[in-house]
Amino acid sequence: MSARTEPHPARWWHALPDGRLQCDLCPRDCKLHDGQRGLCFVRERRGDAMWLSTYGRSSGFAIDPIEKKPLNHFHPGSAVLSFGTAGCNLACRFCQNWDISKSREMDRLQDEASPVRIAQAAREAGAASVAFTYNDPVIFAEYAMDTADACHALGVQTVAVTAGYIHAEPRREFFAKMDAANVDLKAFSERFYAEQTASRLAPVLDTLQHIVHETSCWLEITTLLIPGLNDSSAELQAMTRWIRENLGAQVPLHFTAFHPDYKLGELPRTPAETLQRARRIAQDAGLAHVYTGNVHDTEGGTTFCPDCQAALIERDWHAILRYELDARGACPHCGTVIPGRFDAAFAGRLGRRRVPMRVAMA
Repeated sequence: MSARTEPHPARWWHALPDGRLQCDLCPRDCKLHDGQRGLCFVRERRGDAMWLSTYGRSSGFAIDPIEKKPLNHFHPGSAVLSFGTAGCNLACRFCQNWDISKSREMDRLQDEASPVRIAQAAREAGAASVAFTYNDPVIFAEYAMDTADACHALGVQTVAVTAGYIHAEPRREFFAKMDAANVDLKAFSERFYAEQTASRLAPVLDTLQHIVHETSCWLEITTLLIPGLNDSSAELQAMTRWIRENLGAQVPLHFTAFHPDYKLGELPRTPAETLQRARRIAQDAGLAHVYTGNVHDTEGGTTFCPDCQAALIERDWHAILRYELDARGACPHCGTVIPGRFDAAFAGRLGRRRVPMRVAMA
């Protein structure tokens, strides 16, 4: 069977009294007549069933440093095999991967690979994990979950890079199969979510709490700071207090720099000073591990011991310059255990390299 021509049965939908089928994957609740697709464009109704058109198909594969996801407390220095498909269930005006996430052209999906082949390719490449990224894995959940099963069978871990816009039942099943997640908390106001992403904040907050309190999945959070839209001190104070009170002080938070793209090309780049101000606000709120990204900022990229303040993992962008955690993942100076998933021996320094690769269909 060709993954390029045959769709895959979708889960999480039900029939409505008026004859339409409702997709129950995410809070959009798309209600479809025969032949229609949801807003994500990849979940479609054919006859009396829902189908996923991108199962087994990818916009490309690459070996990345795990820090690029970004994940700073999940096997630092390790390689991750990254891939995505096409489409998205959000409509972000600032999307940095809009050519993939906003694509309605299935011909963009040039690479085909089964879940088993992806797991094998990751192991052969020496990758510690596979990341579902570039576009949101929520919309290709069946493919991601099957790939996670295949990866775990070979001792490879899995990472979801997601906006977290998903309903409760699929959320429970999806994150039960993920070893780590970076959730994009795009802002801390319903107005921003409505105007800039055509979605809602509340389901994302539910996802964050679910991951922390009901799964073993390691969580880190990223917020892309956009000048004048989500970078006010008041909003950052409210967001970081919420994280501290509802998720705990140990969840790493990344503030990353916006660059003009897609429908917000008229806005300026995020100044480094904005990222540093946001980091100070989060630290003042009690968060122990706060990072800056998409800029050269050694201090903002470094993992410090929250007790003695020793620099334990020093980074410049995605490159690790120094690694001092002991085999327990603890500070060698005071013995404080740093939260995360750390190897007994430092795995290596992949650096900033991104290595494209092909994964043959199996």
